Amino acid sequence: MSAETANGPTEDQVEILEYNFNKVNKHPDPTTLCLIAAEAGLSEEETLKWFKQRLAQWRQSEGLPSECRSVTD
Repeated sequence: MSAETANGPTEDQVEILEYNFNKVNKHPDPTTLCLIAAEAGLSEEETLKWFKQRLAQWRQSEGLPSECRSVTD
């Protein structure tokens, strides 16, 4: 693992991840996640972790609960 990914994604990788998060899908399916990981040069695990953390940040900024629940909860 490179020193860059040990401390998180590089600026270029974050740009790719943010683009996909905002423009493509906040909840990528496994195939899409694999493609995003390949494009960013990250592992699928790193990419999934980033998406989970970014989704939690987004939900917080929108005033939503951090965990996904049904509308009736």
